[in-house]
Amino acid sequence: MFVHTQTQKERAEEEDGDDEREVVLNIPSEKAWEMYRNNEILSKINPDLLSAAEYIQGDGAPGSLRLFKLGPAIKNYVKESVEKIEKVETGRSVTYEVIGGDLKEMYDPYRVTFSFIPIEGDNNVNKCIAEWKAEFKVSAPATPPPEKAKDAALQFLKSFDNFQLSY
Repeated sequence: MFVHTQTQKERAEEEDGDDEREVVLNIPSEKAWEMYRNNEILSKINPDLLSAAEYIQGDGAPGSLRLFKLGPAIKNYVKESVEKIEKVETGRSVTYEVIGGDLKEMYDPYRVTFSFIPIEGDNNVNKCIAEWKAEFKVSAPATPPPEKAKDAALQFLKSFDNFQLSY
């Protein structure tokens, strides 16, 4: 009888990957994009999840650094994250690589893209799809996939609907 014991390398390769999820927002994609790129607005959307956002270098163009300070709802998982903007498709998506903070210690690399895609059709003029996509490699075999990061990101994106009513 042959028993295959998984090697550490095989376990690590299995745990590398990507994940993609989306939510439908009841706001136009242009509005969602504007909210996401504005640090002052972004910091007010759901302070339990994200208490502050600021560009610590640059203005949001590729190469800029953005600091996210996470709120009390997820501080036991991630306190802050420094992200370098890699790619911007104006009005549509932004891709970051995490270069500092708790996520960097768990996943290296950890790259995330937030996209805001218009929904076509007469009845959907004020709706968009907010998409979160992560590509990652776990730093240690015991590190689980970033489910908490995904859940927090999707919950935060859903908060755009409630916030925009007061914006």
